[in-house]
Amino acid sequence: MSKRFNVVAVSGSVQQPSRTLALLKALVERLGQQLPIEVRLIELAKVGPQFAGVLQREALPAAVQADLQAIESADLLIAATPVYRASYTGLFKHLFDFVHHEALKDVPVLLAATGGSERHALVIDHQLRPLFGFFQALTLPVGVYATETDFSHYRISSAQVLERIERAAEAASLSLAVNLRRNASAA
Repeated sequence: MSKRFNVVAVSGSVQQPSRTLALLKALVERLGQQLPIEVRLIELAKVGPQFAGVLQREALPAAVQADLQAIESADLLIAATPVYRASYTGLFKHLFDFVHHEALKDVPVLLAATGGSERHALVIDHQLRPLFGFFQALTLPVGVYATETDFSHYRISSAQVLERIERAAEAASLSLAVNLRRNASAA
């Protein structure tokens, strides 16, 4: 496969250091071992202050506009967020409020989240899937959830989470290959 896939990875964490960012980077790294990818990493901890109080897309700074354009033109989106009060962070949602409602149609989306305990694991199915369902995106069936105990010094130390990352990267690779074949036959 000679095509380089355009992968946009969004970290919804507003903290640094961040377990969510560590999980996101592990997913990107594993995917990059399977496919040729170009990655754009969007960290809300860095860009969030540039758009937190903005209400209209036209008023966004150029850098945030460029991030939105990257999201809207991604071959694959990886969306990761910490669980905050039983959902994704408000700033994460605010970023996606600016994404055009048809831009992610049929785009594969790999979902990931981190939380303090296993009790928040359903955030992927009860919060993230509906958000990306609104956009008519294709959320991958394998999501990755990790708790604080799955990390050691902001590095993934859990064999189960590493195995889930492997399965998620395989699902993302397969989805990208199917989309590539579908687009080639449609052309």
